[in-house]
Order: sequence, then structure tokens, then C-alpha cells
Amino acid sequence: MTTFDDILEEAGKFGRCQKRIFALLCMVSMPWAGVYVGIVFQGFTPDHWCWDPAVVERRQACGWSQADSRRLTVPVVNSSGELQASSCLRYEVDWNATGLTCDTKELNLSQMATTGCKDGWEYDYKGRRSFVTEFDLVCSDAWLVDMYQATLNVGFLVGSIAIGYLADRFGRKLSFLMSNLLNAITGMVVAVAPNYVALLVFRTLYGFGVKGGWVVGYVLITEIVGVEFRRTVGVIYQMFFSVGILILPLLAYYITDWRWLQVAITVPYVVFLSYYWFIPESPRWLLSQNQKIKAVKITEDMANENKMTLSKKIESLADDNTDSTSATFMDLIRTPKMRKHTFILSYNWFTSAIVYQGLIMRLGILGGNVYIDFLISGLVEFPAALLILFTIERIGRRLPFATANFVAGASCFITAFIPDSMFWFKTVVACIGRLGITMAFEMVVFVNTELYPTFVRNLGVSVCSTLCDVGGIVAPFLLYRLAVIWLELPLIIFGSLAFLAGALVLLLPETRGVPLPDTIEDIEFPER
Repeated sequence: MTTFDDILEEAGKFGRCQKRIFALLCMVSMPWAGVYVGIVFQGFTPDHWCWDPAVVERRQACGWSQADSRRLTVPVVNSSGELQASSCLRYEVDWNATGLTCDTKELNLSQMATTGCKDGWEYDYKGRRSFVTEFDLVCSDAWLVDMYQATLNVGFLVGSIAIGYLADRFGRKLSFLMSNLLNAITGMVVAVAPNYVALLVFRTLYGFGVKGGWVVGYVLITEIVGVEFRRTVGVIYQMFFSVGILILPLLAYYITDWRWLQVAITVPYVVFLSYYWFIPESPRWLLSQNQKIKAVKITEDMANENKMTLSKKIESLADDNTDSTSATFMDLIRTPKMRKHTFILSYNWFTSAIVYQGLIMRLGILGGNVYIDFLISGLVEFPAALLILFTIERIGRRLPFATANFVAGASCFITAFIPDSMFWFKTVVACIGRLGITMAFEMVVFVNTELYPTFVRNLGVSVCSTLCDVGGIVAPFLLYRLAVIWLELPLIIFGSLAFLAGALVLLLPETRGVPLPDTIEDIEFPER
């Protein structure tokens, strides 16, 4: 029997054909960045205060500036230890009373009763329009902004499982194309959503297709290259997400309306539908479905494009995954070491998602130049992939993985206590934390695959990685609600989570140079 890996020796393990397909699929990672963290720009909450039509009239009559009217008519409150003009209260004043003066020095309303923003809000737009300003998601409704990111991650959670099943049932190519069709439709509907409820519903469906399609692309490229190239293409495939991170602030700078920015993020998914003519179905999947004729045809086409010649061995090509053992969730927790691996890996997926998303979304509430801050923090992601490729075969998996978490945790703690006056030092330390958590996030993907036996490997990765989406659901609430109490409080939580993740990683076995396990006994008794 000849396996597909045997045929790749002749057809080319990473020839021109695979490089072309790889380049096309890497493009899929870039718009996903816009979907994943676009809330920083689309959900921007500008400085705001109560709108009062009577105050507007008085401002025009008295010739006050907007700053004067806000200073005089909005009460001062204690916010995170600082006295600031309230965003959610205004003085309850009869502005038609003749006793009120236009003199800004004499007018003092500090003893007047206050009330909520009955007539809406005024915004300091700073040239940007977000769904926050359009739907007035501030003050008592501010928590609804968190739902924008939470519903996306709900879609990720359900979609990655459902589309993963469909990819195994109906093929990688069809599932990839259908997910992109769903992305194109729902993404455009999000851009024209008439109200916030509709926005959240279609945002969930958007998430359903986006992550599932990305995962299918990851599976497809790793299935058509030689074994020794899988880890490299996997890391680079993820690295193109960082390219998307760099492109996003440039798009947001020139496209200041959140609806048009949503269109710009969605357009690539329309383009990806053209991949129907440029990428093949996975020959491995075809073999698993007993579609040998199609698998042979695609493999021959790959060999021709790679300018390679196949021998007659291809006539005996067969599926090399004939193990019919069915995996269940209980296999992941039944035995002590499997249980330990499942818990530690699940927690690391959870932590990586919370800290990574939290650090990015935090850029939108710091008050600085969000475009520059976002661009700088995106640049530090690139060394993460290079550090992984440099260290994993020289040092191993466990130590770099744990160190990345420790670096992220320490940076979060240190950043929280650096005064704002030391801006650049604070920025550098925060960027080091971003580098650490990016490295940890990318490492958990392949470490997960190396710690489970063959028959339960896919299930193990699927179960553990669902905690990534759970973390993504929690992250916006953790960041935005705690930041109201103290802006740096989320960093203390992020740092604690990352430190614990690093400590737990040290309890995992080293897998460098160790053959992939085939059975649970290989996990429980590795010395045999």
C-alpha cells in the first residue's frame, strides 16, 4: 500500500503548486484580523456628554463655545480617582428662567440637582463614526458594546465545530467556499444593519463562518505539504493574521465610518469565492472517502505543476488513516495524564484569547493616537513567529511556551504601575507583553496536537480550542467593565491569568524529538 506521504516524495513536498495554494490561503488570515479586533475602530467610544436642546439654544444666544457650555452645564464627578465632567449626568435647570446669566464667570450651577441624559448625547467625534455613537451605546447601555465582541465569539465557537464537521463530511474545498459565501453575505448585512439587535444577530452569523473557514484553510494547506513543512506553513499561515493587524489601522484611518469599514473588511471574502478555480480538494480527504480516482487526478496535477514525474506507485495509493477507533470526550479525561493535558491546554487556550484580545481592545480606551498605538503593537507580533521557529527545535516546546506566558504576565503587571508620564517606556513594556502572548497563542496550536494520540487528536484540539472562544466571550466584559473601576485593573487580571498559564505549562512533558503518540498508553507510559 502506498500512502499519500509516499507519493508526495515524488510529487513534491512543497513545490510550486503547494506554494501557490499556500500563498492564496494565507490571504484568508488577513481579513480575519479585521473581523477579530475591528471593534477597536468600529466600536470606538468618543468623549461624550448630555445633549440638552435648551442648552444648545442658550449656547447660541450667549455665544458660548462648546467647551464653555460643557464646563458650565455638566456636573463634575469622581471617575477612577479623578474629577472629570460627567458623561451621563446634567444639571436639571430651567434655562428659560430670566435670572440665568450669560456671564461664564458668574454662572455657577454646582448646587443644582442633577438628572440623567434624557435627550441623548453630544459626541466629540474626532472625525470618526462608530456604532456606539450611532446607537447611543453609552452610560447605562455601555455594556451592550461588549456584546458586539461576545456574539462574534459565540459564532466562532459554534462555527468552528459545525464547519469542522462539514469539512470532514463534505470536503475541505466545499466547506471553505460555503463559509466564505456566508461571510460575504452576513458581513455586508452587518454593514447595513438597521438597529443594534439585527447587528448582533448577523455579527454572530458572521463569526460562524469566519473562523470555520479559516480553520478549514489551515487544515487544507497542512494536508497537501510534506510532514516536515507542516509546522512552518502553519506558523506562517497564522503570521499573516499579523499582516492584517497592520493593514487594519491604515484602513480605519482613511475609512472613518464604521459601516464602510465593515464593507472593506468583508470584500476579501467575496474575492475568496474565486478560489473555486485555483485551489484543489484535499487528496487526503478524498482518499478517506474512497474517492481514489479524484485523489489520483489532483495528485498528478500537483506533480505536473511541480515539474515532477510520478511512478507507478500511485496506482496503489490508499488512505493511511485506517484506524477505525472512535474517539469520545471521555478519552480526554479518563486517565490521569490525559486529564492533566486536557485541563492545562484548555486553560492556555482560554488565557491566550482573553489576554490577546484584551490587550488589543485596550488600545481603544487609552485615549492616545489609536492608529499609531495599534500599528506599533501589531509590528511586535512578527518576531513571535520567528522566535517560535528559532527555538522549538533548539530548546524545545515547554520552556519557550512557559516563558512566553511569563513575559506576557510580567509585562501586564509592570505596565499597570508605570505612570502615564513615562509614555514611551509604558508603550515598550506593553508591546513586550503583546509579543509574549502572541507567541503563547501561536504555540498552543501545535503543542496541542503533539500531546494527544492519533485517534483522539482532532477531537482533543477541537475540545480544548473551544475554550479560546469562551475566553473571547469573556474578554470584552472583563476589559471594559473593570476599566470603569480603574483603567489598569484589567492588566492585573491579565497578568495573573498569564502567570498561572506559564506555571501550568511547566507541568507538561517536553515533545521535542518525541514521536507523535498513537495510543493513550503512549501518553500514560511514555517510558515503555
